[in-house]
Amino acid sequence: MSSEPPSLARLSMSLPAELFRQLDMMVEERELPSRSQLIAELIRHALAEHEALIRPDEMLAGTITLVYRGDRGRVRHQLAQMQADYLKEVISAQHVFLEDDQSLEVLLVQGPAVRLKTLCDALRRVRGVQQLQLVTTTALLPPLYEQEAE
Repeated sequence: MSSEPPSLARLSMSLPAELFRQLDMMVEERELPSRSQLIAELIRHALAEHEALIRPDEMLAGTITLVYRGDRGRVRHQLAQMQADYLKEVISAQHVFLEDDQSLEVLLVQGPAVRLKTLCDALRRVRGVQQLQLVTTTALLPPLYEQEAE
């Protein structure tokens, strides 16, 4: 593995004063070492989102975060059924109970962008789901299991 630092390119940009002030506040509040680190993170997020839109067959990995409430048994059953319908894409799920009859569930997913979008749309249709967010990256998980050739 090379110990050379990755090559960097310099970017100069102009922003409205208020946006620049908000950017600096965000850097300070998150205790980041520089604006560059925050801007790079925002660009990576935007690029992954862009990939999902223009290349629907592109393989992506990420998380789907859901907040839901209501009849937990019914909603959890419907969500579990939806995940079973997307068995290839849903790698794992973590569930916790929240206050005020709410639940939080995080799904680790990987698959073609179009399948992940379709899964999100299906989960959103479950009555009781209040919030849903898909966060993706173009970096993939290594194969979880490979059958050895005999």
